[in-house]
Amino acid sequence: MGETSTKPYLIRALHEWCTDNGYTPYLTVQVDAHTLVPLAHVRDGQITLNVGTLATNKLVLGNEFIEFQARFSGVTENVLVPVSNVSAIYARETGAGMGFEVQPYEPSEAAAGEEDTGAASASASAALSSVPQSDATAVQASDDDTPDGDEPNKRPRLTIVK
Repeated sequence: MGETSTKPYLIRALHEWCTDNGYTPYLTVQVDAHTLVPLAHVRDGQITLNVGTLATNKLVLGNEFIEFQARFSGVTENVLVPVSNVSAIYARETGAGMGFEVQPYEPSEAAAGEEDTGAASASASAALSSVPQSDATAVQASDDDTPDGDEPNKRPRLTIVK
């Protein structure tokens, strides 16, 4: 068995850092056939998700998948995202965070066994849709997302981790 990826550990660490500092952690995810997200909110093959404690229910930041429930346009939806599809995690208020290389999802033997028993995974396999891939592999927080009073050119930029 190969070495475990550092990506899920870094995602959990940055999520905790955002929460501890009162920031809102956002994930940017490359959407494909292995992701379960509301397709109406997908733009250019990507979706940005608020994964803060107030915005999610039953949040699990696992090594293979990130899963939770959230409300989109007033409707509660199940969300299931392969960690390999996460292109960034950052604090909405400051833009501080980290970008990642998106790699095609390949289920591990352990994940294949978990998929058979997980309720969210079972519902995901029934509801998955294919969405075209975008050429973008990382996200930079846009100047439009700058909180009032912050100068856009002073915002930290995301770093790509391979």
